[in-house]
Amino acid sequence: MKKLLPVFIVIALVSVAVAEGTRQWKETGYDEFEKGTTRGIAIRSTGQIELAPAFKAIYTSPSSFIWSIAADKDGVVYAATGAPARVYRVTPDGKSSVIFEPKELQVQSIALGQDGAVYAATSPDGKVYRITRKPGGTAAASEFAAETFFDPKTKYIWDMEFDAQGRLYIATGDNGEIFRVEKSGQGSVFFKSDEAHMRVLAFDPKGNLIAGSDGSGLVYRISPTGEGFVLYSAAKKEITALAVDAAGNIYAAGTGEKRVGTQQGGQSAPVNPPSGPGVPPPAPPLGGNVSLSGSDVYSIAPDGSPKKIWSSHDDIVYALAFDSAGKLIAGTGNKGRIYAIEKNGDYTDLLRATANQVSAFSKAPGGGLYCSTSNLGKIFLMSNGTEPEGAFESDVKDAQIFSRWGRAEIRGHGNFELFARSGNVDNPDRNWSPWARIDLAKDARTDVPPARFIQWRAVLKPANPPTQIDEVAINYLSKNVAPVVDEVVVVVGARFQPQPKMSGSETVAVNLGPPPQQFGNSRMDNPPTANKDRGSIAVRWAAHDENDDNLVYSVYYRGDNERDWKLLKSDLTDKFYSFESGLLPDGGYTVKVVASDAPSHSPEDALSDEKESQRFEVDNTAPRIENLSARVEGQDLHITFHAADDGSPIKRAEYSIDAGDWQYVEPVGALSDAKSENYDFTVLLSNAPPAPEEPVEQKRKKGKPAPVAPPAPAAEHVVVVRVYDRAENVATAKYVTK
Repeated sequence: MKKLLPVFIVIALVSVAVAEGTRQWKETGYDEFEKGTTRGIAIRSTGQIELAPAFKAIYTSPSSFIWSIAADKDGVVYAATGAPARVYRVTPDGKSSVIFEPKELQVQSIALGQDGAVYAATSPDGKVYRITRKPGGTAAASEFAAETFFDPKTKYIWDMEFDAQGRLYIATGDNGEIFRVEKSGQGSVFFKSDEAHMRVLAFDPKGNLIAGSDGSGLVYRISPTGEGFVLYSAAKKEITALAVDAAGNIYAAGTGEKRVGTQQGGQSAPVNPPSGPGVPPPAPPLGGNVSLSGSDVYSIAPDGSPKKIWSSHDDIVYALAFDSAGKLIAGTGNKGRIYAIEKNGDYTDLLRATANQVSAFSKAPGGGLYCSTSNLGKIFLMSNGTEPEGAFESDVKDAQIFSRWGRAEIRGHGNFELFARSGNVDNPDRNWSPWARIDLAKDARTDVPPARFIQWRAVLKPANPPTQIDEVAINYLSKNVAPVVDEVVVVVGARFQPQPKMSGSETVAVNLGPPPQQFGNSRMDNPPTANKDRGSIAVRWAAHDENDDNLVYSVYYRGDNERDWKLLKSDLTDKFYSFESGLLPDGGYTVKVVASDAPSHSPEDALSDEKESQRFEVDNTAPRIENLSARVEGQDLHITFHAADDGSPIKRAEYSIDAGDWQYVEPVGALSDAKSENYDFTVLLSNAPPAPEEPVEQKRKKGKPAPVAPPAPAAEHVVVVRVYDRAENVATAKYVTK
């Protein structure tokens, strides 16, 4: 026996200590629920699922498009259709008959007169026909007769409305005219706009005609004497639907982007047929030649103040009406959705018809609404009450890893049941486990097999207050898999400095390689900033964990020809570390980083992974300068010395004479690529007597002149040389000539 659950309960009846590593999949809010599959379920924008209004198909038409419907007091529906153009008479039990079949392409609009006749408007080359039952006739198609009631001599007829006096108003295009036709069939232009098309009509409680246009998206209020006033210029190009409530609030739906040249004041560039139900191209069937971009719904208060209350980037509103509670109902395409829209902008995704577009509404006996659709052409009845039962299937959860599924937690109230199923492929139809009921009154366990994927299903039934579900969560524990260390990069001569640098310190860019690649569920840190520091070594690594566990790292080193790894640092949570290079003697080394998921698991379940860096060299010993000698030879100073290094090749050498600027000097052979280099060069002394002037051509043949030393005393010269190895270690030596 199913029990009615108490109001706003949370199913978590068994108190347990949740082990580290247990995760929770939670679904709540409209954006998450909207991804699920509904049957008899409505989704509120405020984040609840509930039973939808009862909704059933009454009739499926041979015609692809049903543009307009009107129902009489007995619930008989008259439908204006296209492809083929017909008027159908459909009884509440779904029996149908064709009562009119014109030569035009579309029966665009339909209205019921006070005289009991059916008025049908066609497009293009539109006319209004009056369809009546023959005296003594029955409901059979042959018992109806049609005659031309009014010919406005215009191409398109978009909409029709009767006033309280029984006069018919006709919205037309291409000339943007509204005609008023007396009961006798005599009519004339009632209102002429500067828009190309007058699209939709409605009356307010004071008898004013409300009209929406295509071109500039204008909403007009037209007095009974034909005086027009623009109430609102919408941001959209076309007004596709109107509805006016008993208090005089006007609701208008707009779609399409305004073209270049369209002005807010109503002046517009020439336009194509509007995007409403005109002469439709193959796709979208309810669209014209404009580029649609979703819809807005506006409310205009009785005092004329407007505001936008709803907007969608995807849905196009084709019809507006009110349900028995006075709530605004919007029929949309191209997913066949029906929305209920509140005055404050909250909305409910009520229903999804088995057709592409919801094109029209008409009141049904008992407070319901008849709804017509296109692609396919169908008629539905949306009742005043809710479905006796509704089901909601969640989106599929991918845990990424084989997982054990635990208890469910649900926040809601009313009468509902919860089910779950699991599987190891992403399609539930491919041999998943059967639906298993979750005992919410006991321990709320999800009795499903361990697997990678899971899905839940809620079955809702009526209750007082109405049943609602706000949130469903399922706890799970993924099978632990070892973390992965993806790469390890070592840079000699750099240090990470997460704290601010002191004033006066030099910060330079240090290349630590490209940013690490992101893997799986890896929580990647931004590459840290490193500063140049010749006395330090920087290590940076990338690691990921498919369980999204917290990781801890240890860094080890091992020298060339050594067997064991030595620990440098453990319990690191950052993915970088730096240390003094002086801790390691000169030589070749490799670094290893070990990643462990121990913070998220018990010791017996923790796993680890490791990766080694490429070999790098430590060289903290300066080169040696040997046999430095300098002697004066006439006008030149002849300098020789030998440089050697045990760790790395000589990178460069410089000299200075008598405290002059440092000058670069090349080794013998010019190429500096060995651990031992000889230097032998001469420098022209600046205090030597000038040499005879040479011809210009002779200078060009000799090339660049020798460098000139700074002034120095004639008796002696001080020669200083310095040599760098590739690790930027430097040695300096001095020689004084006699």
